Amino acid sequence: MTEKGRAALGYALVASAASSWGFWPYFLRRAEHYGHLDSTLESAIVLGIVTITSAFVMIRDRVPVRASAGAWAAVAWLGIGDALNDVFFFRAYQTTSVAVAVLTHYLTPILVAIAAPFVLREKSDRRTRIAVALSFAGLVLLLQPWQTHLDHALVLGAAFGAASAVFYASNVLVNKSLVPIFSGSEMMFWHGVVATPLLVALTPRGAWSAIDSRALAWLVVGSLGPGALAGLLFVWGIRFIPASRASTLTLLEPLVATCIVGGILFHEHVDALAMGGGALILVGAAAALSTRASPAPVSPRT
Repeated sequence: MTEKGRAALGYALVASAASSWGFWPYFLRRAEHYGHLDSTLESAIVLGIVTITSAFVMIRDRVPVRASAGAWAAVAWLGIGDALNDVFFFRAYQTTSVAVAVLTHYLTPILVAIAAPFVLREKSDRRTRIAVALSFAGLVLLLQPWQTHLDHALVLGAAFGAASAVFYASNVLVNKSLVPIFSGSEMMFWHGVVATPLLVALTPRGAWSAIDSRALAWLVVGSLGPGALAGLLFVWGIRFIPASRASTLTLLEPLVATCIVGGILFHEHVDALAMGGGALILVGAAAALSTRASPAPVSPRT
């Protein structure tokens, strides 16, 4: 395959992965149609299946480097961070609209841009500061705090989405140091070994026995699709294209989630001002991802 062909394949794989992630709220809400599900339970099932799936791929996708104790500690944090990222992200989808949940979650690139100078000692620049300002303005328009009767569910859901962004941003920063040591499928497996038991331990008693078999089926399908398969497609795709461009393509996730899943499938209404705020968040995220000072997220989403 030519270099141009490999690049085209990489773009197609990453775009497919990001678009698939946008369908997460569809699978989650279809499962929750059969009764309330704790977001910790949902996360445990998802990460458990992703871990098992990645184990088979990892056998033939390994980096021949011996990891240090510090590297293994970083992988352990990836597991903790991803567990909390999923719990808060799924809780955001349960609490508020798809648009608010996914757009506040996509504050991740902004948080990475803010933290990179302190954590990775990377220089910030004017574009990063503009990106932060745009996304902050977008968040204000999305939440509209000047309303006399502020929607409690909207604020709480946005807080959950932003909390998931904090933990995902921490994983992006940690992941950068692990790329030369672990392959993508290795990181998917080993961080899942940490995350899954943690989530099982945090799941409330009785939640497992109360889950409907039809709800479980929807979660399993979602775990195999937007979870494991999309994560692997992303890992394979970034081998052929620059990480910064791959990161920009991940912005397909909020577009698919907001326009197709939220707007068309769930008939959710978002007013023009909130949509404008969401657009500013995405513009700021795109600007942050395109800066040299900001590390591009190269870890697969689950």
